[in-house]
Amino acid sequence: MKIVILDGYTENPGDLSWQGFEALGDVQVYDRTPADQIVARIGDAQAVIVNKVPITAQTMDACPSIRYIGVLATGYNVIDVAAAKQRGIVVTNIPTYGTAAVAQMAFALLLEVCHHVAHHSDAVHEGRWEHNDDWCFWDYPLIELAGKTMGIIGFGRIGQNVGQIAQAFGMKVLAYDTYQNPALVSETCRYAQLDEIFAASDVISLHCPLFDSTLGIINKDAIAKMKDGVIILNNSRGPLIVEQDLADALNAGKVYAAGLDVVSTEPIKGDNPLLKAKNCLITPHISWAPKESRQRLMDIAVANLKAFADGAPVNVVNK
Repeated sequence: MKIVILDGYTENPGDLSWQGFEALGDVQVYDRTPADQIVARIGDAQAVIVNKVPITAQTMDACPSIRYIGVLATGYNVIDVAAAKQRGIVVTNIPTYGTAAVAQMAFALLLEVCHHVAHHSDAVHEGRWEHNDDWCFWDYPLIELAGKTMGIIGFGRIGQNVGQIAQAFGMKVLAYDTYQNPALVSETCRYAQLDEIFAASDVISLHCPLFDSTLGIINKDAIAKMKDGVIILNNSRGPLIVEQDLADALNAGKVYAAGLDVVSTEPIKGDNPLLKAKNCLITPHISWAPKESRQRLMDIAVANLKAFADGAPVNVVNK
């Protein structure tokens, strides 16, 4: 089997191995593939592995040897899955690999908002503590999480993990999800409707998929229902937030701070209003990227292709 990996760099910048794929066939790995080279690089490959490179119906028609497309991610919107199904092409994704890493990153963002660790460390290295009149100082309000309420929108695996961490910090959790598991309800965690989450939460963390129903779920109307000084976290999908509305709320002080690992267009564009908003932390979509998480992704991606080669494909998104 001929296998081509079109944009392997973010998954494996050199600290992992492609040997699992190499055991299944003849592998060609490209770090990145420009749009005008997609067809040429696929050529007569039967298996195409991508992360963010789009595979359209036109590409499939131009490369009739394709029988399998493996996405190195959970989201698969870069693939025309309907066109693939029509052509008998199996498309798979990686449904679960980064739960712990993404939940950890949500709290990395939140704790940075609460303590501004990097800023205060830089201040010490710049000599400000050495020359300070008092034995300590801080440049931002410091926030204790115990006793506060976290609203979690999307209470699947990642949302539940975030909720467990929040409760370990002494927070109460209000969760919103279309599917409710009564076993998760306790004195410190219960389900609630969106309006209650908006009104009662000190921190709102987004962990839902991007559907028509969740597109722009955080907008000016939703923000108006929130507590003054709320903190908003998003390391799920950028378009869950109407970015101009959030920027306006940050600049007005309605929202105290935001911690974001995703934005609507990635890489971020220079005219994104959040770049100039007050108290807005933005990281470059790295929640998924710890080595341990990427190794799990690699292992599942190889297992997906092996299952396809064995005639019993798994994690198929276009059945």
